Amino acid sequence: MTFGSALKRLNSNDAWTLQDYALRALAKRGLDYLDPEMQAYLKRNPFLFAALDTQVPPQGPWRTWLFMGGRGAGKTRAGAEWVRMAVRAGCRRVALVGPALSDVREVMIEGPSGLRHLEGAGGTPVYEVSRRRLVWPNGAEGFAFSAEDPDSLRGPQFDAAWCDELGAWAKGEAVWDNLQMGLRLGPGPRCVATTTPRPVDLVRRLVVAPDSVMTRSATRENAVNLSPGFVTAMEAAYGHSSLARQELMGELIADPEGALFVRSKIDQSRVFAAPAMADIVVAVDPPATSGPRADACGIVAAGIAEADGFGRRCFVLGDASAPGLRPHDWASRAVALAEAVGASMIIAEANQGGEMVRQTLMSAGCRLPVRLVHARLGKRARALPVALLYEQGKVAHVGLLATLEDQMCRFGAEGFTGSPDRVDALVWAVWALMLERGEGPRIRAL
Repeated sequence: MTFGSALKRLNSNDAWTLQDYALRALAKRGLDYLDPEMQAYLKRNPFLFAALDTQVPPQGPWRTWLFMGGRGAGKTRAGAEWVRMAVRAGCRRVALVGPALSDVREVMIEGPSGLRHLEGAGGTPVYEVSRRRLVWPNGAEGFAFSAEDPDSLRGPQFDAAWCDELGAWAKGEAVWDNLQMGLRLGPGPRCVATTTPRPVDLVRRLVVAPDSVMTRSATRENAVNLSPGFVTAMEAAYGHSSLARQELMGELIADPEGALFVRSKIDQSRVFAAPAMADIVVAVDPPATSGPRADACGIVAAGIAEADGFGRRCFVLGDASAPGLRPHDWASRAVALAEAVGASMIIAEANQGGEMVRQTLMSAGCRLPVRLVHARLGKRARALPVALLYEQGKVAHVGLLATLEDQMCRFGAEGFTGSPDRVDALVWAVWALMLERGEGPRIRAL
């Protein structure tokens, strides 16, 4: 029996056949070990040889492969190649689910490691924008779905699925449950979930699920495919911090004890549409310096509205914080966010820069009142009253604000390092809306 006929005799939904694994092992020993038929097959499927060990699907009867990795660890390429091989193996209907439809198109389909940029047998699929459908030359179809819309997965059925960055899904468990109910075609439907690890309920659930297998990859393991010096620069900047362990090492870091904010409370209060606001503010925590190594500038928008069962309730509307910005750049981001949400004023901490902070915002086109504030208490003491409001359900996030929430759930814990820039901006915004007339942190307006 020849190598080719062995492949044809397999009857499975496995993206990789047993012969694929065997061929990879043989090729790693040296291409001279391959006969002409094997070499031709490898040329048609180059990822069999090029894949990192961490990008190779685990063998065994799993239903879900959870691949957690650091930034740039090769997760997208692994997911896309798995889909390509699944289509080659006979899958006809594939669900492609990302945090938003734009992520599915720009990363999973059209991105540098996306489905339309892969080499190998099967040809390049065509994306039909109006139908949100990807069509391969053999007739197989991929359908784009947003994790913002769980109900879009009611009705369709599939024999394979690729879920990307599910740690950042706004409605994670609802989307996942609807997908699983539609994953019912073929002899063995399977799903690949690629994500940077975040300790959200869905990720923790999949880690322990009996029909899931998990692999993990650090950014450094894929350094050969990244810009020279990138990994070294990131490791130098973030060291062995919790952020580095999560974003570079691909580790699932549980929220540390002692943090002021609790992820479960944030999740319980989350909403996906904000009511009409009585007032909206944007708060800014400017960095002391600028440049690549500077702290981020915290820029957070929040509003206040009457909510049934809560009375006055604060809604966190957006986080435009970013690191390494020059003064004009962070001021422009703050002004743009204020205009986008319809803010009535900008509140800026003046510990760094005093009146110059106001002038920087004005030079960036700010036409709103700018209120400068100066804290007399430390960061933790200022944040405590705001954390209590979260415990009481009086603050709700509109959608998922992943980076802000990760910082919140580390802030205050033993070993927390770095500037809580996003949290600082959040505290000023919530304080101005909810605590100004109460017993909130003491501030002095300048």
